[in-house]
Amino acid sequence: MGTAEWTGTLLRPLLEEAGLLEDAVELVFTGTDHGTQGGIEQDYQRSLSVTDAALEDALLAYEVNGQPLPPQHGFPLRLLVPGWYGMASVKWLRAISVVDTPFDGYQMDAYRLRGEEDEAGVPVTRMLPRALMIPPGFPDFFTRTRTVERGRVLLEGRAWSGRAPIVRVEVSVDAGTTWHAATLRKALGRFAWTGWTFEWDATPGEHELVIRATDGSDDVQPIDQTWNLHGLANNMAQRVSVTVR
Repeated sequence: MGTAEWTGTLLRPLLEEAGLLEDAVELVFTGTDHGTQGGIEQDYQRSLSVTDAALEDALLAYEVNGQPLPPQHGFPLRLLVPGWYGMASVKWLRAISVVDTPFDGYQMDAYRLRGEEDEAGVPVTRMLPRALMIPPGFPDFFTRTRTVERGRVLLEGRAWSGRAPIVRVEVSVDAGTTWHAATLRKALGRFAWTGWTFEWDATPGEHELVIRATDGSDDVQPIDQTWNLHGLANNMAQRVSVTVR
């Protein structure tokens, strides 16, 4: 997960200038990447409803952090849909088509939350709230634990959501039995991550640190992940085992 500063042209004014017809239902975005997936030879294509495409933040981006897009980020032009999972932000954009029926391309079917293969499922759209922590101390790769010295330990990380601003990050040092509010830093932007810190008075022994975030829509990051067939939109709370000596 990363946060960047993007430069480009807002999509909505272009659609207004183009003058979409009344029967327009979706816009299909086609990238130049071509290959075989699921046994189907295809271009990478994703669609957005006319309403979603007209969001004030949707952008045709040609720069990132003040530099032209590098090849891996979609040079020379890509779609950027802030707050949505990355599959919606089509790279190496070469065409935008307006259609009067819902687009049913391969990628639209692949990114759906479903419990069984034959279920219709629910489309993956906006990012769910999530917080991550920089694991403290140093690792033991055999036991998958971290080791820190007793005393004050600064825990820090980032939190984000595509649905509403982050309003709370909580830290548990006892595997989720009790929770403590972290200090939030100023958000970098509407859909950028928010930094957080927490001063932990680390006492000797074994601890499991757990982190969770809550956004402005009162959506709380779950402690245990709700299962889905392809493991999409995973925002289960991070757990880090720590030995304090």
